[in-house]
Amino acid sequence: MKLTTAVLTAGAAVSLTTAVAGVARLRQDARHQAERNEAVVARNQLAWLEQMSTNPDLAKLWAPEDMGVDEYMQLLKANQLICSLSLRDRLGFVRDGHLPFFASMVMSSDVCRRYWSRFGDLRAREAEGDERAEHFTRVLDQAAKNNSQAQPAAA
Repeated sequence: MKLTTAVLTAGAAVSLTTAVAGVARLRQDARHQAERNEAVVARNQLAWLEQMSTNPDLAKLWAPEDMGVDEYMQLLKANQLICSLSLRDRLGFVRDGHLPFFASMVMSSDVCRRYWSRFGDLRAREAEGDERAEHFTRVLDQAAKNNSQAQPAAA
């Protein structure tokens, strides 16, 4: 092999390696930015839920017409817990296979099951098209069903 061919081949290999590393870095940066954006949006949502679930005058403005303010505030607290678990899951802090356990723990609470009974369909519609959100919603829905079936037997 001629020296010029070897130099050109080595140069092309270095260029290709640099390009691949650059693309990988750009993908990683984009993923991290998406995670940061998601955390900011979730923080805003959790702050709003905190205000709504602790301020009856504010909750009164948003409560469904057929629901009392106290009940609405309790359901918002349940939503706050579910949103926190959802964020942990989306950011990868819930290890594979552990989501059903956490969902069962959340749905062991009567207020969380009442929230899910009232607003679970809305969450399912919100999750449409997002595989991870759809999976999260299915797991919580199954946990709610399992816990509601277990309640009468325990009583």
